[in-house]
Amino acid sequence: MKMIPLLAVAAWLAVLGVPARADFADGLAAFDAGDYATALEEWRVLADQGDTEAQIAIAGMYLAGNGVPTDASQAAHWYARAAGRGDAVAQLNLGDFYARGLGVPRDLVNAYFWLSLAAEQGKRWPDLRRREIAARMAPGERAEAEARLTEWRRTH
Repeated sequence: MKMIPLLAVAAWLAVLGVPARADFADGLAAFDAGDYATALEEWRVLADQGDTEAQIAIAGMYLAGNGVPTDASQAAHWYARAAGRGDAVAQLNLGDFYARGLGVPRDLVNAYFWLSLAAEQGKRWPDLRRREIAARMAPGERAEAEARLTEWRRTH
């Protein structure tokens, strides 16, 4: 008896997921056509709902100045939202932003933290970049970053 309601819920969730992907595809089509305002509109709705792909797309728009003023701090904001949801690409980019001081204050602890999370997902480049940063960090900074990583793993 419980199987029917579960199947109904699963079917409903599947139906709800289709428009969201269609919206992303619509945004992508608009972006590819140079209609950045429509792309941003489509993606913003999804990004505000936690869609990491849309958040990363918006970050890229701000980084490149596609239809919006070039603004590294806005790009960092959107990467941070996706990074906080566990997206490895966003974590990698945010870590690099902190390492370079692009859109955020230069902060090796944050750089190491975000690059470590991306590296843990099997990404090679953030692991190499993290090692470069670790060589420039004071022992206390490295300990702080490791403590943050431990806490992140515990809570996520």
